[in-house]
Amino acid sequence: MTHSHPKSHPWWKSIPLYLQIVIALPFAVVLGLFLGSINADTELVKHLAIPCDLVLKALRALATPLILLAVVHSFLTANIPGKSGRRLGFLLITNTLAAIFIGLSVANILQPGKWGNIKSSTSTAAAVNKTLDPWALLQDMVPEAVLKPLVDNNVIQLILIALTFGIVLRAIKAEQIGHGKKDYESIEQVVTILFEAIIRILHWVIALVPIAVFGIVARTVALQGFEPFKSLGAFIVAVLIALFLQACYYLTRVTFSSWVTPVRFLQGGSDALLTAFSTASSTATMPVTFEALIEKIGLRESSASLGALVGSNFNNDGTALYEAMSALFVAQVLNIHLSLPQQLIVVLTSIFASVGAAGIPEAGLVTMTLVFTAVGLPTQYIALLVTVDWFLDRCRTAMNVMGDMTVSAILDGKRRKTKVEMEIFEAEGDSDASLTDVL
Repeated sequence: MTHSHPKSHPWWKSIPLYLQIVIALPFAVVLGLFLGSINADTELVKHLAIPCDLVLKALRALATPLILLAVVHSFLTANIPGKSGRRLGFLLITNTLAAIFIGLSVANILQPGKWGNIKSSTSTAAAVNKTLDPWALLQDMVPEAVLKPLVDNNVIQLILIALTFGIVLRAIKAEQIGHGKKDYESIEQVVTILFEAIIRILHWVIALVPIAVFGIVARTVALQGFEPFKSLGAFIVAVLIALFLQACYYLTRVTFSSWVTPVRFLQGGSDALLTAFSTASSTATMPVTFEALIEKIGLRESSASLGALVGSNFNNDGTALYEAMSALFVAQVLNIHLSLPQQLIVVLTSIFASVGAAGIPEAGLVTMTLVFTAVGLPTQYIALLVTVDWFLDRCRTAMNVMGDMTVSAILDGKRRKTKVEMEIFEAEGDSDASLTDVL
C-alpha cells in the first residue's frame, strides 16, 4: 500500500516576510562594509541594486491596475444602505483627511529627512517642479484614451476613470437589482477575478522584497556608508508620533460622538489591534474586529457591519498617513521642497492610494509609487523605506483597524443598545443571519 504525503514547501516559506527582511539586513551591512573596505569595482557594486530595481518596476506596473480594480471592486461589492451610507462616507473622508494632514504636519515640523541628505540630480528637481501648476493638472485630468493612464501611470486620470466606472457600475447594479435582473453579476465576477489575480501576482513580487532589501542595503553601505540611513530612525519616530496623534483623534471622536468610553473602546478592541499588528493585514483581522465590536464593546450588529466590514474597503487612514509622510520624507532627504499645491496633490493621491492598499501586507509599497509619481519624486528612493516598512506596516495596519472601529462606534450613536436589543441579540446568539439581512 502506498501512502500519499502532503506536498512539502521550501523551508524558507515558513519564515514570515518581516523576519526574512530582518535576517537579510545584517548580512547586507556586512557585505556592504566589506565591499566598501576593499574599494570594489563601482559598477559591480551598483549591480547589487538590480533586484530592487526589478521589484520597484514590478510594483509600478501593478500600481495602476490595483488602484483601478480596488476602487471599482469596492463600489460593486460593498453593501451600503442609503442614509447610513452617506454618513459612513462622510466619516471615512473626514478620518482620512485628518490622518493625512496630521502626517504632513508632523513631517513638516520634525523634518526627519533632514537628518541625512542625498544630493538630488538636476533632472529630479526639474521633474518635481513640473507639478507646480495646478491648472495644468486640472486640464490633464481627462485622458486622451481610457487605457492611457494605465500605461502612463497618470494618477489624476486614473482616479477619474476609477471613480467614473465605479459609480456608474454601482448605479447599473442598483437599477438591475430593482428590476430583478442579474446581468451585472458577470461584470462583478470579472472584476473580482481580475482583482484577485493582481493580488496574487503582488504576493509573488512581495516575496522578493527580502532579496531587494539585501541588495540595496549592501550597495548603499558600500558606496555611501550609513549616512543615507541616519534619517530613517527620525522617520520611524515621526511616523509613530503621527500615528499616536491619529489615535488620539479617534478617541476624541469616540468620546464626543458615541456612547462608548475610550477605556471600553481600547479594552474591547485590544484583540483586533494586536491581531492587526501581528498579521499586518486588515483583511485577516476583519473577523476579529467584527466580533470584538459586537461581543466585547457591545455595538449593534448593523453598526459593526458598516464600520468593520464595509468601511474596511475604503478606510485605510494609517496607510494614507504613511504614504503622505513618505513622500515628504523622501523630498526632504533629496533636499527638494514640496510646495503647498504639491502637498495637496499628495493628499488627493494618498486618499485613493489608500483605497487600493487592498488590506494585504506590504501593499502600501505598491500604491506609494503612484503618490511619488504624482509629484514627480523618483520612485527608486522607495527602496530606502523598504528597510523599515516591515515594522511601520504593522503599526499603520493597527491604525487602519482602529479607524474601522471608530467609524462603527460613531455610527452606533450616543444611545447604548437597549435591554430589549440585548435580549434579542443574546436569543439569536448563533443564528445564521447574514450581513445583507442586517443591512
